[in-house]
Amino acid sequence: MQVESGTSKKTDIPRLGRIPILDVAPVVSGGRWAAKAVVGETVEVSATVFREGHEMLGAAVVLRSPEGTEQPGEPMAEVGTGLDRWAARVTPTQMGEWSFRVEAWGDPIAHWRHDAEIKIPRGQDVELMLTEGARLFARAAEAVPSKDRPTLTRLAKCLGDETVPAGDRMEAAADPDVADVLERHPLRDLLTVSEWYPLVVHRQRALYGAWYEFFPRSEGATFDPLGRRGPISGTFRTAMKRLPAIADMGFDVVYLPPVHPIGTTFRKGPNNTLDAGPYDPGSPWAIGSPEGGHDAVHPDLGTLADFDAFVAYAADHGLEVALDLALQCSPDHPWVTEHPEWFTTRADGTIAYAENPPKKYQDIYPLNFDNDPEGLYAEVKRIVHHWMDHGVRIFRVDNPHTKPVDFWERLLADIHATDPDVLFLAEAFTRPAMMHTLAKIGFHQSYTYFTWRNSADELAAYFTELAGDAAAYMRPNAFTNTPDILNEYLQHGGRPAFEIRAILAALLSPTWGIYSGYELCENTPVRPGSEEYRDSEKYQYRPRDWEAADRDNTTIAPLITRLNTLRNAHPALQLLRNLHFHPIDQPELLAFSKRHMDDVVLAVVNLNPHQAREATVHLDLAALGLPNDPDRPFTVHDELDDATYTWRKSNYVYLDPHTRPAHIFTFRSSES
Repeated sequence: MQVESGTSKKTDIPRLGRIPILDVAPVVSGGRWAAKAVVGETVEVSATVFREGHEMLGAAVVLRSPEGTEQPGEPMAEVGTGLDRWAARVTPTQMGEWSFRVEAWGDPIAHWRHDAEIKIPRGQDVELMLTEGARLFARAAEAVPSKDRPTLTRLAKCLGDETVPAGDRMEAAADPDVADVLERHPLRDLLTVSEWYPLVVHRQRALYGAWYEFFPRSEGATFDPLGRRGPISGTFRTAMKRLPAIADMGFDVVYLPPVHPIGTTFRKGPNNTLDAGPYDPGSPWAIGSPEGGHDAVHPDLGTLADFDAFVAYAADHGLEVALDLALQCSPDHPWVTEHPEWFTTRADGTIAYAENPPKKYQDIYPLNFDNDPEGLYAEVKRIVHHWMDHGVRIFRVDNPHTKPVDFWERLLADIHATDPDVLFLAEAFTRPAMMHTLAKIGFHQSYTYFTWRNSADELAAYFTELAGDAAAYMRPNAFTNTPDILNEYLQHGGRPAFEIRAILAALLSPTWGIYSGYELCENTPVRPGSEEYRDSEKYQYRPRDWEAADRDNTTIAPLITRLNTLRNAHPALQLLRNLHFHPIDQPELLAFSKRHMDDVVLAVVNLNPHQAREATVHLDLAALGLPNDPDRPFTVHDELDDATYTWRKSNYVYLDPHTRPAHIFTFRSSES
């Protein structure tokens, strides 16, 4: 008998089924929004399942494909002791709108086994128990496919044959062939099912990738040393020359700040000053001029054809291009005169510019999404499709938390309906409620607080959150720095700080990124106490001598390349939910691992960029897939220096940030 969860007529609240199924996970806001996965990602589904008395239960997870096909149920097992929590792991195999539900049932055969194994050896109700068993297996035989029926029928006859010793009959009930049939076709009484819950499955890049941010105008920019003319901007064509080196470092995504025309009204000069000179290029985020708006490219960078060539050349090197979607305008943007209703007019008749007190952005007008929501929505959707038509399948959205959430929910749903491969990254350094809601309503990735989490306790607590329940809807993109953020840790930690933060970002998060210049360890702030760069590339050209950096060994590009190579070689590093922290008796050291099947990566990192630290790390062997034997040795291989060590459950480590900031160990759990 199947029992669906009903609904109360008075309250429309779903009633409990015959067997309660509660607190199903991963479920986002009661199923209002879909939980997330990528193709091939294994997701744990869990639920609280119980019933009255001591009757035995069974439970399974059923996946329903985007085409509506229900896959065979994946058996759930109890997790923990006495908590009635059941779980199973399922793996969606294609992009699309999946769903899942939990099924639970009374398991009369398991209950019979439990009682029979207690009573029969004690001589209690022997024939009665065996007769009841015979009836159960005969009933089970009627419900299985014909090819499996003889196995259960034979057992039913054997259990009911009083000429066979009771012990032999019980032994027959333990036949592995019987267990195999019942695992595939369990006898299910009082079958109860939960609601269907949504699970959206994206392409792998939504979860895993390495991002590199750079300004095309700086690559190939030139200056007249005699000062006879102003600087000349780099172009898409000159910036293309940088792409092979970015690809060689192992990056997957090249992210470009806005490439549109830049306004001149209140244009910002060097270091965000208000006195721009005649040759200062201005901030790319001050979008729009008489040359065009969000659907145009800056004439200094080239043409749309040049942009297309840039995208194609990137693809030839295995790189996707992510483009900034910044919904704001320069005072010179065509929208200002064509659609003044899309802005906020102040009491004195002027249009309000952007502010984040004490910061002021006089060169930027924010949009007002309430005066003409339909008109503005249609225009933004057109712009997104415009760039999609030019090969952009990833958008980094600037400050989405300053726009209405329902606007994003609608836009992302519309784009997903026609182009589910298009991804959106939320640049939302904001309050947790907004950050998490943006993730729930459709953003595929989010910036995080990683930049400001520097101690071992902070990192462990934050990434435990990200890899836990939040992983059902929010995917972190751990950028080490941005054009706006030069953390104090990097300012004062020297080269070791840059190496340490790269190691952490690349290994803790399946997606990470750097802003150009990070590999050169650029760390000078505009002033003490500020997180902004001196001579910020946001306001001026910053061509870099990459060849000299390679020649003089002033770059950490080899380490970055090694990290990305490791990530590509180890599936464990391409996942989020498998992160596990290990105890270590030094507060400035962090030990963590990731495991996927027999692929295991274990890292121990010194977080102090100035001084060596030593400690004992105490490994959770089960998390590494190893036998729980504290004295059993196993071999680990350090991927940073190619050294090999023999380790056990507890191990001494010594890490000097100037020579060896971390161990990154790989090994196969099956070796042990």
